[in-house]
Amino acid sequence: MDKYRIESDSVGEKQVPADALYGVQTLRAYENFKITGDKMHPAMVKALAQVKKACAISNFEAGVMDEKVKDAIVKACDEVLTGNYNDSFITDPIQGGAGTSANMNANEVIANLAERVFGNEPGKYEFVHPNDHVNMGQSTNDVYPTAGKLGALYLLQPMKDELNQLIEALGKKADEFDDIVKMGRTQLQDAVPIRLGQEFAAYKNALLRDVDRIKAGEKAISFSNMGASAIGTGINVDTVYLQKIVPNLSKLTGFDLIQNDDLVDGTQNLDFLAYFSGILKTLALTLSKISNDLRLMSSGPRTGIGEINLPARQNGSSIMPGKVNPVIPEVVTQAAFLVAGNDTTVSMCVEAGQFELNAFEPVLYKCLYESIEALTGAMNTLRVNCIDGITANKERIDELLHRSVGMVTALVPHIGYKPAASIAKEALKTGESVKSIVLREKLLTEDEIMEIFDPIELTKPGIAAKHLLEENK
Repeated sequence: MDKYRIESDSVGEKQVPADALYGVQTLRAYENFKITGDKMHPAMVKALAQVKKACAISNFEAGVMDEKVKDAIVKACDEVLTGNYNDSFITDPIQGGAGTSANMNANEVIANLAERVFGNEPGKYEFVHPNDHVNMGQSTNDVYPTAGKLGALYLLQPMKDELNQLIEALGKKADEFDDIVKMGRTQLQDAVPIRLGQEFAAYKNALLRDVDRIKAGEKAISFSNMGASAIGTGINVDTVYLQKIVPNLSKLTGFDLIQNDDLVDGTQNLDFLAYFSGILKTLALTLSKISNDLRLMSSGPRTGIGEINLPARQNGSSIMPGKVNPVIPEVVTQAAFLVAGNDTTVSMCVEAGQFELNAFEPVLYKCLYESIEALTGAMNTLRVNCIDGITANKERIDELLHRSVGMVTALVPHIGYKPAASIAKEALKTGESVKSIVLREKLLTEDEIMEIFDPIELTKPGIAAKHLLEENK
């Protein structure tokens, strides 16, 4: 058997491996764009196959494609959707040409799979041609952006599941720790009491806002410019196909896709992707903030704050025996850094478009996909390997609470700010407790102090022991 076949394009002839499902244009891209060493993301492959399938169906319904050709393309797309041919999608995710190489990679693979239906070997393109049939009524400039968003929607589903499970896990910890009062901190300094459960409930509520933002972002990337063709004017696009393509794609994918009212705008501008990426970054920042708190609260364990215990997951040092590090919160924060960096890249891509097209979508979608997957993995490990196993060190929490001078804030309504500040200063200087200083100065009775310093009451709105103010008038 011959090892190679000869294919030609507008640049010239080229040897293509004889049994390769890709063709000459894919091979040129493979050789030109050795950037990351990665192949096309499976989510993008899946999305391109769905787009091509919907296009074939729509062209047939418009009466511009033969039924046998349509059936062969649909069969080929279904084969691609199994994932068995992902290795044939060899173009680097970062590529010049606004995604043309990725689009042609799909066109060539699908055309060659469709040719098998007619008994042909790869490269014949006798009955199904990559451009004339698989790409009929299309341009890279509507196919690639639509597939890119579809790929993001596919990846978003497991991310949303992980987010919801993490929220549930934090809610359980909030309930579990609701009766544990600890010292709250502002600017890393003692502030006033707070319940450990209140802190975990706040983490949960912050992530609930991310759920709402993600819903809005999901809608923003559900718009498709299919039918735009090259620049949004719809050149070479059948008008019946134009009406059918997005509804057909919605049926195939299960997503509620919306065709852009202004296809020129939908082809020119990527502001919605900057918006979506910003939503991912916001989630990442929230996760990192939570992780930072967990690392600080668990610090020590003997010489730090040590209020909570994180599950021990692995040895922390190659030299210090018994050392265990907060590796899960650390990796979540690193994932957040990655997402924030990707968001910067997305922002630069969105800004860099010129005239009727943005040429920088390949790296944009690579970054979006990487961010979604990093967040999915980060939330999974944070929940499974950290949050679910957190325990409270109640004795340490109680010790720190009663050693703190932060409790003095509760005295302000009863003795005034200036006397309370003096007590705090003396307590910090001498190490004497606030309670003993107040008793020594005969400012309040022990019963009054105990009522004012009721830890649970200090974590609720209101003035502690307010009735004393009336009684002592």
